[in-house]
Amino acid sequence: MTGNETTMAAVHDILEARGKAAALQAGLDRNVIEAAALYMSDEDGAFSFVYSGWAQCALPHRRLADDAPWEISADRVRLVVEPGRRPSRDNGPLEWVGVPFGSHARLILLYLQTEALKTGSRDIELGRSLRDWLRRIGVAVGGRTGLLVKEQAERISRCRLTFHLQGRTTGLINQSIVDRALFIEDMEDAQGRLTLETAKLSEGFFEQLRRHPVPLEEAAIRAINNNPAALDAYIWLAYRLHILTAPKLITWKALKAQFGVGFKELHHFKHKWRDTLNLALAVYPAAQVDIVEAGVVLKPSRPPVAPRHVALR
Repeated sequence: MTGNETTMAAVHDILEARGKAAALQAGLDRNVIEAAALYMSDEDGAFSFVYSGWAQCALPHRRLADDAPWEISADRVRLVVEPGRRPSRDNGPLEWVGVPFGSHARLILLYLQTEALKTGSRDIELGRSLRDWLRRIGVAVGGRTGLLVKEQAERISRCRLTFHLQGRTTGLINQSIVDRALFIEDMEDAQGRLTLETAKLSEGFFEQLRRHPVPLEEAAIRAINNNPAALDAYIWLAYRLHILTAPKLITWKALKAQFGVGFKELHHFKHKWRDTLNLALAVYPAAQVDIVEAGVVLKPSRPPVAPRHVALR
């Protein structure tokens, strides 16, 4: 067992046996302890769903220029996000809205996909339903956070967000995410922002989501809800680990291409992503992962949500 595996096992064991204070006294990372403790204290047992493409390609972590597109590739999947436009309030030229980014964008998309699968419908009611779900996973929706959520919802709705799937026989398949969105004026917003009330997933994306869903624990999402990098790592592990039949090495170079686009130097990414991975492992106790000199070794592990617990329409 490696040092990393020993540490992560120790976090959950100490928390279960002696509590958070003992884990802190043992010198373990505070952020990992807090995430693991929050995860372990959740008794709801709810789960969410995400399309498997998001486990391989994700949105940017930080804001890009409003007119800048986003593109990232991994294995056989390429994600292209083109920013949308909206009418200006003075009837001038259309304004760039910018591509969605950060943790709030990920959570909104997670909600859209979960609701679509649970209801069996491409039409998703947002508004209060989305706000209630965000509160349930620990995201306040008032004040500045509420404005950030609205901004990301509009970015998601107006952008063209496409997965290119390269298969052996299917070739290139484009899947837009949202076919239609309905905005209403938010009279309480002094800046005249629009609130997204309903959305309709595209037929192609909905079909891919139904064919390739990845179940996730909402307790895990709640514990790392403000960390987009950790959310990406958790979704990736939930997708990869349970389908392995033998240990697999993922090199640091490959990891940087998928998770570290914003890092210029590999050594900077390696140092930062170790902490990110440990946060993801803190909310996925069944995951068996080793950090080694050449990269990360993934080992066959139980999925976060047992298949018998997943019921789809």
